[in-house]
Amino acid sequence: MDAQFLDLLAQKYDTEEKVVTEIINLEAISNLPKGTEHFVSDLHGEFQAFQHVLRNGSGTVKEKIKALFHEVWTDHEINEFAALVYYPEEKIQLVKGDLCNKQALDRWYRQTIEHMLKLISYASSKYTRSKLRKALPEQFVYIVEELLYKTDSSHNKDPYYEEIYRQLISLGQADKLITGLAYTTQRLVVDHLHVVGDIYDRGPDPDKIMDTLINYHSVDIQWGNHDVLWIGAFAGSLVCLANIIRICARYDNLNIIEDVYGINLRPLLNLAEKYYGDNPAFRPKLQSDHNGSEQEILQITKIHQAIAMIQFKLEIPIIKRRPYFNMSERLLLEQIDYDKNEIKMGGKTYPLVNTCFATVNPQQPEQLLEEEQQVMEKLLFSVQHSEKLARHMNLNFESTAL
Repeated sequence: MDAQFLDLLAQKYDTEEKVVTEIINLEAISNLPKGTEHFVSDLHGEFQAFQHVLRNGSGTVKEKIKALFHEVWTDHEINEFAALVYYPEEKIQLVKGDLCNKQALDRWYRQTIEHMLKLISYASSKYTRSKLRKALPEQFVYIVEELLYKTDSSHNKDPYYEEIYRQLISLGQADKLITGLAYTTQRLVVDHLHVVGDIYDRGPDPDKIMDTLINYHSVDIQWGNHDVLWIGAFAGSLVCLANIIRICARYDNLNIIEDVYGINLRPLLNLAEKYYGDNPAFRPKLQSDHNGSEQEILQITKIHQAIAMIQFKLEIPIIKRRPYFNMSERLLLEQIDYDKNEIKMGGKTYPLVNTCFATVNPQQPEQLLEEEQQVMEKLLFSVQHSEKLARHMNLNFESTAL
């Protein structure tokens, strides 16, 4: 057994000294304070809210700024600096608009870079220099390390440091450096991110959240029920696919399906136009920034009805095949009197309004029309051949917390 371990070590370390160095490094790292772990959940496709939480580390960034500068700064100054760390590009533009001359702006650059370096030094106290180096803006690593690790108590190198600052500003690199340092701070305050369910749902930008997570330095993902629907659809489940399209239609988010992931909804629209009309119960819940026409809203209403009926049909055999799910109350299409437009539930009979049963066979409610089956097969083909969706679903598999 010892020989096997030694053979494995030899594949990576060709000298005893390298093995010893790695042992020392790993043992030392194990004695560092544990980095901050950040938990987020129920993102529901709300990218802007998610971004803000990431940028401020759920308040951790401001806490560190307060701890560092509370004796010399007012609350207003702390808030202004925090805003700069959260949204550096936007804040820098505001500052440049407010300062009236170049001398004032140069002073602000000089002071801000120093403050950023102090904050990074404080925020990185739990990490090795190697880990900090990986978090620094790549094009400024050498310069930042020189300024971070000043140790010249005799001030012999003061002109050297001053020239670094002067050149950064005169060569027009201050904006880029401050922005890079802000993002370094955001990364340092959260050592590891746990996403605890529901990246997807009714929000407009789950794809942007997924793109952010793909590039995040350390993350794991627990699936929520909405995430499972997307994974199930990608894996080949027609009922999961119908469910995610229905949710997107309900909340006016079909662009996620069609525009973001490139899934062709035209066959479904053609089916919906053939069998369904306007129906107030199936009109979408519109986003505040919706600017579509009445014709577009009508199309979504028809799609919503078509995919809802398909979903209900697809659920029936699954519920019957798995009685231990205890979901027999969901077999509603079998409880309907289609001649009277009534449904029996819990021993009582209720009238139905805003119905849409044009494609339902009362004798076999679970039976898909041949057209419906063809539409779902085309949709599934598009889903499973979406390169972007594949990339996002693969992240769910690769980053799953065990």
